[in-house]
Amino acid sequence: GEGKTQKDYTKFLDINGLAGKRIGVEKSMLKGHEVVDRLLQNALDAMRSKGATIIEIDFMAMVNGLSPSPFLVLQYEFKDGLNRYLSSANAKVKTLQDIIAFNASHEAEAMPYFKQDILESSQEKAGLDSKEYREALAKITSITRKALDHFLKEEKLNTICGPTNGPSWCTDLVNGDFFTGYGVYSPAAIAGYPHITVPMGLVFGLPVGISFLGLPYAEQDLITIAYAYEQVSKNRSTPKFISSADDGDQQHDNV
Repeated sequence: GEGKTQKDYTKFLDINGLAGKRIGVEKSMLKGHEVVDRLLQNALDAMRSKGATIIEIDFMAMVNGLSPSPFLVLQYEFKDGLNRYLSSANAKVKTLQDIIAFNASHEAEAMPYFKQDILESSQEKAGLDSKEYREALAKITSITRKALDHFLKEEKLNTICGPTNGPSWCTDLVNGDFFTGYGVYSPAAIAGYPHITVPMGLVFGLPVGISFLGLPYAEQDLITIAYAYEQVSKNRSTPKFISSADDGDQQHDNV
């Protein structure tokens, strides 16, 4: 990356940075949660109003079929990274196995509701020289990079956008997490490509963001686009730390 980075990225904060930009929006995330859908359409309209062209694309279809490889990579890298960190940390536990043993011996206090199956399954993995790890890593990086390169290079898009995530959900001890299906950031994380997120609005008081993905060492382009959108939308709301017993006054802000 030598010579490809900038010493000062503030010069790319251009309020007119959306003019002439070709922005791809993930088609599968245009329809899901009715309020998120409305916020996304507001965002697309705002970008159009400042001179951007919006192109609907089937990006996520190109990265389907990755499972279970991303989780395998997470397990291997989680164990390796945590063990290396703990080995020199000022802590009584020095390995992932030590953490598992501590939790097991303090089960009532440490994990009264959910257990530690992810920790235990990660501990079972070998090192980063494992064939399973190397093959899984090669698979997911090649697929995601090919998809991103196709749209950002061959289709000449300046960025790919979509909802960063859906609204956060309450902890459900019976049914577990409730994932809304949004999350355009994931392929960038897997590929190692840059990604930026800024506020897209509120869903009954809960914040949701819009993500912009780009090519390696094109952070300046993402900063320009994200900044210009941020300035035209003005979606950020100061957290009010409303009590859970309070209905709140801002349930429909920015909708």
